[in-house]
Amino acid sequence: MTKATELREMSDEQIKLVWKDAAESLFRLRIQSQTEKIAAPSEMRKQRKLIARCQTVLGERSRVAADSGEAVGVESEAKIDSGIKSK
Repeated sequence: MTKATELREMSDEQIKLVWKDAAESLFRLRIQSQTEKIAAPSEMRKQRKLIARCQTVLGERSRVAADSGEAVGVESEAKIDSGIKSK
């Protein structure tokens, strides 16, 4: 099982691959649970948690990128606004 600290050390592409694999595994487990008895029912919960961890780490990274880009974006918007007002 991949922990959040291990996920944070991975690149975005690697995390997305882990997420995709977990989603496919969860899908197969859901189908299997409807058609037959699952050998390890706890596996569904593990896959859901792994997907949540992936989403959390990617969300953290996107917020950090947005926060660092926000200051630049605000300055550029102010320049655009001042240019529009002066016309």
